[in-house]
Amino acid sequence: MVAKVVMAVTSLLVVGVVLAVFAMVNKNHSSDETADMSPKMKAVSSICSNTDYQQECQTTLGNVGHNSSVDDPKEFLKAAITATIEEMKKGYNLTDNLMVEAANNASIKMTVDDCRDLLQSAIDELHASYSTVGDPDLHTNEDRVADIKNWLTAVISYQQSCLDGLEEFDPQLKQKMQGGLDVAAKLTSNALAIVDAVSDILKSLGLQLKVQPSGRRLLGTTEVDNDGFPTWLTGADRKLLAAKRGGVRVKPNAVVAKDGSGQYKTIAAALAAYPKALKGRYVIYVKAGIYNEYIIVTKDMKNVFMYGDGPRKTIVTGRKSNRDGINTQNTATFAAIGEGFLCKSMGFTNTAGPEGHQAVALRVQSDRSAFFNCRMDGYQDTLYVQTHRQFYRNCVVSGTVDFIFGDSNTIIQNSLIIVRRPMDNQQNTVTANGRADKKEISGLVIHNCRIVPEQKLFAERFKIPTFLGRPWKEYARTVIMETTLGDFIQPAGYMPWSGDFALATCSYFEYGNRGPGANTKRRVRWKGVRVIGRNEAMQFTAGPFLLGRAWLPATGGPYLLGLKN
Repeated sequence: MVAKVVMAVTSLLVVGVVLAVFAMVNKNHSSDETADMSPKMKAVSSICSNTDYQQECQTTLGNVGHNSSVDDPKEFLKAAITATIEEMKKGYNLTDNLMVEAANNASIKMTVDDCRDLLQSAIDELHASYSTVGDPDLHTNEDRVADIKNWLTAVISYQQSCLDGLEEFDPQLKQKMQGGLDVAAKLTSNALAIVDAVSDILKSLGLQLKVQPSGRRLLGTTEVDNDGFPTWLTGADRKLLAAKRGGVRVKPNAVVAKDGSGQYKTIAAALAAYPKALKGRYVIYVKAGIYNEYIIVTKDMKNVFMYGDGPRKTIVTGRKSNRDGINTQNTATFAAIGEGFLCKSMGFTNTAGPEGHQAVALRVQSDRSAFFNCRMDGYQDTLYVQTHRQFYRNCVVSGTVDFIFGDSNTIIQNSLIIVRRPMDNQQNTVTANGRADKKEISGLVIHNCRIVPEQKLFAERFKIPTFLGRPWKEYARTVIMETTLGDFIQPAGYMPWSGDFALATCSYFEYGNRGPGANTKRRVRWKGVRVIGRNEAMQFTAGPFLLGRAWLPATGGPYLLGLKN
């Protein structure tokens, strides 16, 4: 009986505190707007004031606000995610109608199939977000909040990828799907804003989120073990990545060799043997050779670690391109989808050439994926950093038009970026970021790299314009810092995508760059193009921008968690 009384009193106290916080949050609202509202409806009004689509937000959260039994502010976020799931399902169901309209057009059917897969992934990640919100420890672990924002950002990216694919072959079908996803897109954006609003309320209640350390404190022992590896890696992962430090080579689960000296002759066969009840990592060693295969590490293949004998010795190659009637996503020679994909000492190429137009060498959706000492070679659209948290260290990426593109949280660090000779009358653009909503936490960061022309381009480097990027989507965000920029980079730095699209909303930040191409005096005068200071640059380093320890480099050489200088 005493326990029940204590629980009841505690619940009443929580309700009282929550309502007091709601009243405090609404202090800036006019009395006319809120006079007739209950405290919880005032909370709805306050939370929705931070969203871009307030009418949809009011409708979504209205039932929660009227529910007198609700005393947990997380219920507002759960309601927002639930509504988004239902709208996303409508978009998914619309693909049945689009498939009928595709008739016998193989290219469009392929793209509609992609939409189904992408929207199913969106639904799955919304469910994951909902489950995480329900975790009783949400208010004590900043990683969980970071995961939710990461997943919701990916949901927006999935929707955009679906629409982009349809636009390549049938703009009318794209318009129909866009209409079907319109509300879902708005609710996803709202949900991202509501995550922050609910977090603020929890903080006001004294349920403080853990604060991510900033600056050089990220180099502390709480983030890195005695061997210099990040603490998020398991002991087995540390052994795998330490192999070339002189450590003992860990026995792989599968060995691939074209000459028959391994268990499998193809990478596809090794992946097909992925154990369904896997615990830990599935390790694949790919011996030296050129593997002419199209590989997908599927969504159910989690925690795959694949390594080769070097990026110029172990090479996966293909030549699919948009010119052949294949949408950009499906031109990829190698696609990493399953969460936690690690790769070391391998090369990925697409040999379609510049005349193939969009032709992806490597496409990555895998969350918490990392590539070390790898090489990605192509021309247009070489590296598709599609979604989620990605890290590249000591890699080489080559291409011509938009050759590093996508909508993810990606850092490319200590790497060589090679600009190749394009077709005649083409211009080179190193990046094309796809951040479509300002609430997304995504962006592309190039840190402590070198951007240079290939030998074939060198003699013509002043005749063929090369830009650091152009805004693929409305809120494109790219950061280039502590990087060496060659003299062939256009003084303007960036070029428009089409007319004045996104020029007022995109963000291109530079910090501490060097070389003749780093002079910013003649950069384009767009609102979001600027040199940033040290404190702001720190936000885009591997610790803070990739959400702390989840994205620390784990190679045998030196690594950067903060800034180099």
